[in-house]
Formats: sequence, structure tokens, C-alpha cells
Amino acid sequence: MYEAIIKPVRPFTGIRLTDDEPGATTEWPPPGPADEALAIEVTQALQAVLDALSADQRDRVSFAADAPEWQTWLNTHPNVVRQGVLLEELDGGQRDRVLALMRASLSERGYQQARDIMRINGLLVELVRSPEEFGEWPYFLTVFGTPGEGRSWGWQLDGHHLNLNVAVVGGRVVTTPAFMGSEPTSVTSGPLAGTTVLRAEHRAGLELMQALSADQQATATSHPSILTADLPEELRHLINGRTLAGPFADNVALDHQGVRGADLDGAQRDLLRAAIGTYLDWSPASNAAVRAALVDEHLDRTSFTWMGAVADRGPFYYRILSPVVLVEFDHHAGTVFDVPDPTWQHIHTMVRTPRGGDYGVDLIRRHHQQYDHSDGSHRPWS
Repeated sequence: MYEAIIKPVRPFTGIRLTDDEPGATTEWPPPGPADEALAIEVTQALQAVLDALSADQRDRVSFAADAPEWQTWLNTHPNVVRQGVLLEELDGGQRDRVLALMRASLSERGYQQARDIMRINGLLVELVRSPEEFGEWPYFLTVFGTPGEGRSWGWQLDGHHLNLNVAVVGGRVVTTPAFMGSEPTSVTSGPLAGTTVLRAEHRAGLELMQALSADQQATATSHPSILTADLPEELRHLINGRTLAGPFADNVALDHQGVRGADLDGAQRDLLRAAIGTYLDWSPASNAAVRAALVDEHLDRTSFTWMGAVADRGPFYYRILSPVVLVEFDHHAGTVFDVPDPTWQHIHTMVRTPRGGDYGVDLIRRHHQQYDHSDGSHRPWS
């Protein structure tokens, strides 16, 4: 099963758009005071984590800034290709510092959703009696590079249904790739009763699709059903489902499909912005605002494609692709529970920054073009 998804890590080029100019990159604006303040806050939160670890734990959690292990995250519950320090082995104080790092790096909604995903994963221990596979804390923390002024570094949290990658580069914070999923997505009884995740992401795509005309819906739709019997084999992947930019797909090239932003009216364009904004809102406000401005610049070149039922509970898949953001949402069949067709109780979502933006790689390249690090210092090239 895993052989079909785990591939050798190749030199990073990033998600590419097939109609892009060769070498196209995202034109990030210079960081402002709010961006720099966020970078300092995340750096201090990560340093607090490192200060709380033992020497052995710091050794196991630490990798070079450009280590290929950064690209080996995987959203399955068996611990395949994992590295770093497992949160399960940390004491309460150490975990609290990791949670503080997550809170600093995400918005309040993004943090709450991430924590609820972890808690639901813990609930599965009771539901399916499999503590060796599930739990609230079997997530691996990894640090790439050394935090500090003038340095490029990042951290990763990797585990079932939650994969976060945060890079700090030159006063800016990058929060992609980011994967959030859950099975189930709502809890109706017990200590987590009332907990729901990924509802906003579900509604955002559906509301956009429902706002399209019949002709636009036909253009957007590549498959009218994602029920298992209605899909070709390549769209029934056990781990990825319909998702094209999941784990080990850092360099995938994607075609625009469906309807374009340029062909939408004003109200529909607002819904497209809102749908993208639902995912940008995983990040702190200053970060989301910068990315939203970039999205608006490229809205005409943004495409929206759909598979499945246009119904409140789906099941469906959608993808939003622009030069500066890639969003994927997918209903899945049961993995933990014996449900043969995709439902809204098992969701995967993915956010990336095309054109080499994931892991802050493009910003790191530009940073090293501007500053000399050859002797360990951080000074402009003369």
C-alpha cells in the first residue's frame, strides 16, 4: 500500500502550474512590522521548546535546514517514515511548550481545529481499541535549522490527519504545506460531544459550487460522482483519494481545470475569495492578509474544479488552483470505520504555495541571494 505513495525525495522545485512561465515565483512583498513580530514570536516559542528538551531529545529533533526529511511527512496512522521526537514521550510541561508553538504559528481557529483533530484521534483509541495506532499525542516534532535572527529555519508536526510545516525566513513566516483531516469530523457523545472539524472548509467549496450557473457547474465538474463504483482506479487511492498534492508530491505539475476566476461575476468572485480565505485563515491574521492580497492579484488566473454531488452532505472533492495558493478538499471512504463510500465524516484537506513557496524554499533562495552566510554571519553581499 505505502509503496505507491512513498517515493524518493528529489531536488525541490515545488508545485508547478503547467501554463506558468519557466522559473515563475511568488512575488512576496517585503515583511512589515506585523510579519516581523510574528516571526519573532514563533522563533521565541520554538526556542522555548528546545530549552525544555533533554540533550538526547534535542539531538533527535534537530535536522539541517535543507534536510530531505522535511519532505517525508505522511498523513497515515501507521508511523511510516517518521522522524523527530514523539509528543507521547514528552512530559506535560514540554507538551505545553509545543502547543504554545502551534498557537503562535497558527490562527486561533487554525490552532483549535488542529487540537480538535488530535483529540478526535485520541477518541479513536476508545472507539476501535487500537492504542498502538491512534491517540492524542502520537505526533512527531522535527526542527530544521537553528532558530535565531538572520537564520532560515522551520518546524514540522507530522502524524495522522495533521501535518504542519512552518518556516521562518527573513522576517516572514510560511505555513505550507499544511494538511488537516479527520475521521470522524463530528462527535455527538462522550467528553468530546459537540466537537466538529472542517465544516467551514466543507461549506466554502459547496457554497461556491452552488452559486455557479448550470453551465458553469458543468464546466467545473470533471466527475459527477465520487462514489467508489463510479470512479476510475486512479481516483480511488486508499490514502490520497482524489488529492494530487498530498505527501511526496512536492514537485507535481498541475493543469488548470474547471472554471476560471476571470469568468465569474462579482458575487461569485467574492465566494471564490472567501473559499480560499477559509484556508488562509488557518494562519495568523498578518500572514493571511499578505496571502489574501496575493490571491486577489491572481484571481483571474485561479481555477475551481469539482467532483461529486452538489449536495449539502456530498460526497464531493474540489480543488482551487492559483499561482499563489493550492487548496484541495476531499471526502473519503472509511478507513477507521467500515464505510465503503466517501462521506462527510472523513475529510482530507491540503493547502500549498505553488512556484516553490512550500517550506519557505523560494524565500530562502532569495534570502541567500541578498545576504552572505558563508562565515556564519548575516550581512548583505557587498
